[in-house]
Amino acid sequence: MPKLTQQKLESHLWGAADILRGSIDSSDYKHYIFGLLFYKRICDVWEEEYEARLAEYDDDEEMAVHPDEHRFHIPAGSFWKDVRKQATNIGEHLNAAFHSIEDAELRLRGIFQDVDFNNKERFPDAILEKLLQHFEVHRLRNADVEADVLGNAYEYLIAKFADDAGKKGGEFYTPKMVVRLIVECLQPQEGMTVYDPTCGSGGMLLECVHHLERTGKNAKTISLYGQEKNLNTWAISLMNLFLHDIDDPFIERGDTLIDPKHLQGETTKALMTFDRVLANPPFSLKQWGNEVWKVGDKFGRDVYGCPPKSYGDLAFVQHMVASLKEGGMLGVVLPHGILFRGGAEGKIRKGMLEDDLIEGVIGLAPNLFYGTGIPACILLIKKGKPEAKKNKVFFINGAEVMVPGKNQNSLSEENVDRLSKAFHDYADEEKFSRIVDMVEIAENDFNLNISRYVQIGEDEEEIDVAAEVVKLMELRLKRDDAEAKMMEYLEELGYGR
Repeated sequence: MPKLTQQKLESHLWGAADILRGSIDSSDYKHYIFGLLFYKRICDVWEEEYEARLAEYDDDEEMAVHPDEHRFHIPAGSFWKDVRKQATNIGEHLNAAFHSIEDAELRLRGIFQDVDFNNKERFPDAILEKLLQHFEVHRLRNADVEADVLGNAYEYLIAKFADDAGKKGGEFYTPKMVVRLIVECLQPQEGMTVYDPTCGSGGMLLECVHHLERTGKNAKTISLYGQEKNLNTWAISLMNLFLHDIDDPFIERGDTLIDPKHLQGETTKALMTFDRVLANPPFSLKQWGNEVWKVGDKFGRDVYGCPPKSYGDLAFVQHMVASLKEGGMLGVVLPHGILFRGGAEGKIRKGMLEDDLIEGVIGLAPNLFYGTGIPACILLIKKGKPEAKKNKVFFINGAEVMVPGKNQNSLSEENVDRLSKAFHDYADEEKFSRIVDMVEIAENDFNLNISRYVQIGEDEEEIDVAAEVVKLMELRLKRDDAEAKMMEYLEELGYGR
């Protein structure tokens, strides 16, 4: 049987969403499609493993079904083929299979928790039968579809669902090329720990893996950590990583700012620290936990102060700084407001600048993200800058570096290369980039507004005031001469005084 191509698989999976149109909200498709895709994949791979073990162990059934012989343990009666024996109450049987797998496999605990097919108004048996038949068109064993192809198809679906969801798409998806830009700036290496405190569907962590693969390095040597507040999105991220054959991601559920999960120490719990930290937290989050932080954060993340109640951006940044190893780097997508807003945010920004944490600021083009047309920036922080970069901030104005689109702009590979290369080259370039000394930034009251340091508009022509006054006087004389001539003509025509 020939292996599934990327294009064929993507088209097939998107076709599953068409079956659900009209039955449920388009913003909810992803939970059910992803749940079924993951279920079908692990069942098909289990059977593939089972057949291989039977051949290996001389038809020893007991050995072939043993949980240690399989990537994921699936209890008897919970397979895809078992559900397909049911002609009625299909949703109930699907749910039962999901719960059984979660109970049997610790790593999958909660992964199907919000995928509920047992609602006959939304999922009558006829719809589910059609949906399961659609998924059965292609087998999803490793022999039929490689993990990279399936994983890429999953990422394609995430992007399609984000596009379909419009504004809500930004809650779980960051455009891939924006993610790549951050990763190309951070350049994670073999053996590193990488952390995303607002990991969404897992795209940033995965791009770190892809970066190592692209550069010919062993991607299996990095350790991935993440936390996600939304239960549905947490499940999507875990499935995403598993479908890419990443077996040991450390992805936790919960509110990172109130209840961070990645801790170390037996008695005094402290935040774990990582080599690389990257994130796209929700812009200007209102209910972020100000009421907890304002009395003092128990993890000591409020080193530079408590952000205002209506803007949680710098709470995420301070959490990321606290989660960074000495010598480590972080990259975070933020709204432009954090670069120049005053008050508590100005105090935090000043503190980070005085501690020489901020290495660079990259301004992005407008309308790159789902849910907001405002321009954003990437803040790049390094604990322990090299001597040549100390007490300096590197600004890149990428406001015009983009591919214009009808509804949304985007970044191309060439755009990403241009911006990331500029960051690593660390050099002044007229109307594009500039290294700014901390003395100048302090004189500007620690304002980091990019256009203050790198202007991309046309240069204003210098005005010679004295010459312009001479021109004005000459024009006045010409006007007076013309007016006098006109009055002469009027008098000759009998319209005189």
